[in-house]
Amino acid sequence: MRTPPRILVVDDNPANVDILRTRLAANGYEILTAADGEQALDAVRQHQPDLVLLDVMMPKLDGIEVCRRLRADASIPFVPIILVTAKSDPKDVVAALEAGGDEYLTKPVDQAALVARVKSMLRIKALQDTVLEWNHTLEQRVAEQLVQLERLDRLKRFFSPQLAELILAGGAEDPLKSHRRDVTVVFLDLRGFTAFAETTEPEEIMGVLRDYHAEMGRVILAHEGTLERFAGDGMMVFFNDPVPVPDPAARAVRMVLVMRDRLAELTAKWRKRGFDLGFGAGIAQGYATIGAVGFEGRWDYGAIGNVTNLAARLCGEAKPGQILIAQRVLASVEDLVEVEAVGELQLKGMLKPVPAFNLLGLKG
Repeated sequence: MRTPPRILVVDDNPANVDILRTRLAANGYEILTAADGEQALDAVRQHQPDLVLLDVMMPKLDGIEVCRRLRADASIPFVPIILVTAKSDPKDVVAALEAGGDEYLTKPVDQAALVARVKSMLRIKALQDTVLEWNHTLEQRVAEQLVQLERLDRLKRFFSPQLAELILAGGAEDPLKSHRRDVTVVFLDLRGFTAFAETTEPEEIMGVLRDYHAEMGRVILAHEGTLERFAGDGMMVFFNDPVPVPDPAARAVRMVLVMRDRLAELTAKWRKRGFDLGFGAGIAQGYATIGAVGFEGRWDYGAIGNVTNLAARLCGEAKPGQILIAQRVLASVEDLVEVEAVGELQLKGMLKPVPAFNLLGLKG
């Protein structure tokens, strides 16, 4: 509500208007006037007063009809209405209140009663405005939170919940903006999956994939890895983006070793059902270009570069239960892990043979 409050006085008798205006102006209120019901409607729409003092007996439109129209117009914010008239019959009072009036004063108007009624109605107006402001603020916050939740849901497709929330809070740069980053990439898939898919019912294939994805997903989230994509039985995960970490290769190694243990449990169950599946993985480290890939309406978060190809090729060469790591990964974690050299591999798409190492486990 504005300061000072704005009051509209509506009466077809100029003398009555002067009396009310003088009494109210003495209390510091801003006063507007109207001489009939049609002027009153126009004045309310144009000036949006904080209170209306409305005479009942007027030409063109009487006060009760003006009151009805004001209450029926959804475009007009709530404004208290005090009806003023010489009629004092209870039926007239009931008719005025049913039309939407909030208070009733009889002529001649007592000054003390007038000021008291006006102050009371303005308090109600102030409370109403406060509630409306709170509601508006609440609606804005709810809308903002819905936007944040939608963004969070999108980000959780790729990042751990903690990391997604960090990005939304401004603790990380925009991950979808194209950028270069030195990352450790893990590629993993199921050995024997192609043959399994050719000889197994689709419902059973989907059941195996659900178990596999759920178990691997829990491990990825626990190690705060960034899931780049699912591709059937294949997954690509990387570390050091969108938030840099001091030990991306170590995180990747620990994650894959846990995955191998979990998959050993799963594959044992699958073998009891006649499904001969195994686990293989490849880990590489190097620079990749990372950011949004796709088109309007269908964007994904992706990493492109030789390091991703190397991880995928190492994974393709891994035997069941084997984790092959590149030489640069070994250089980052050699104090942490036990490995055995498998020699130089001529990988598809690679110009030179690539030294590879079988990750056995953590030292100690």
